[in-house]
Amino acid sequence: MHRSRRLATPEVTATPEQLTKMGDLAASGGIHRIHMFAWRDLADIEAGGSEVHAAAVAALWARAGLDVTLRTSWAQGSPPRAVRDGYQVVRKAGRYLVFPRAVVAELAGRLGPRDALVEIWNGMPFLSPLWATGPRAVFLHHHHEKMWPLVLGPRLARMGSVFEQRVAPPLYRRTPIITLSESSRQELVAKMGLRPQQVHVVPPGIDPHFCPGGDRSPTPLVVAVGRLMPSKRFDRLIEHVDRVRHQIPGLRLVIVGEGYELDNLEALIRDLEADDWVELPGRVDDDELVSLYRQSWVVASSSISEGWGMTLTEAAACGTPAVATDIAGHRDAVVHGETGLLATSDDDFVVMLQRLLTDDAERQRLAEGALARAGTFTWEATARGALEVLVADALAKGHSPR
Repeated sequence: MHRSRRLATPEVTATPEQLTKMGDLAASGGIHRIHMFAWRDLADIEAGGSEVHAAAVAALWARAGLDVTLRTSWAQGSPPRAVRDGYQVVRKAGRYLVFPRAVVAELAGRLGPRDALVEIWNGMPFLSPLWATGPRAVFLHHHHEKMWPLVLGPRLARMGSVFEQRVAPPLYRRTPIITLSESSRQELVAKMGLRPQQVHVVPPGIDPHFCPGGDRSPTPLVVAVGRLMPSKRFDRLIEHVDRVRHQIPGLRLVIVGEGYELDNLEALIRDLEADDWVELPGRVDDDELVSLYRQSWVVASSSISEGWGMTLTEAAACGTPAVATDIAGHRDAVVHGETGLLATSDDDFVVMLQRLLTDDAERQRLAEGALARAGTFTWEATARGALEVLVADALAKGHSPR
């Protein structure tokens, strides 16, 4: 999941009847108090799709009457304890020390009693099978194999990859895993050796704020959104658009997001003399993002690893089709030939981007398909689906209904 501009929980909606049914579902498994463990909090300046997903689920569980506590690392400028949308947030320790310190705090009972535990495995796991008893579930959005070399040196990258693929998976063979897409599920089974029956697909929702309206840009416009980090390959996207723009006069590219790749991207823009057609506005608010989605002719992603292309489905909800890399996660966010196009190579990406920008009828057909499919994703369904997996584990372990 890639995004980089939200500091608040997405708008999550559910009817009173839906919330009551969610509360009853939890009670059927003897669950009232849930502890969630995450590497980063939504308030972190580098928060992304994983943090948005956790916040949306926690907020809806809290609205359903559950007692939810999220234990995470320190976030810049945020207090160590807070209440967000009805659930507790405990932010202590740095990005790496949060793993041992959160476990010690849990074992010491500092977070209070719990009926169930949700671990968010974002590259490095909390190894909950080694220390946690009772009902558990893990959010694992995607396999991180391609990302290790981009964020760590060669030696540490190899260690991280070996730990993720060989050391950790055997520990989780009796733990239900929740991922976002069928393509990610297949990848987790094939590359991490997880059992097919233990990996459950629960797609993410879409904030209803993202909807059609306004006017398209009078000139061709491509929009991309995400954290400015190596795995998103925004440098490659700039190069792709540079190749296309020679055939499409007036083409512009807007890349929304913040991150440590900013300096490299600015250097590339200078080298290509692209200041007049590439914009890097940084973090924008939701109203501006919705406006960009509505104005754009195409939303694009050249990422090499995603659990789900959240920005692609947000744009789809605004009636904008996508051109994206053919990777796990993208294959579920984008239905090739129906809601957008998936490219298997750099040359393929350039050809598809040019095709969609120049064929008005094809672009309109895909836009209609994207809008129709986006309407099937809600955060209420996401929270309920994740809770169903957790309750099933509770019942399997003999938890009594409340």
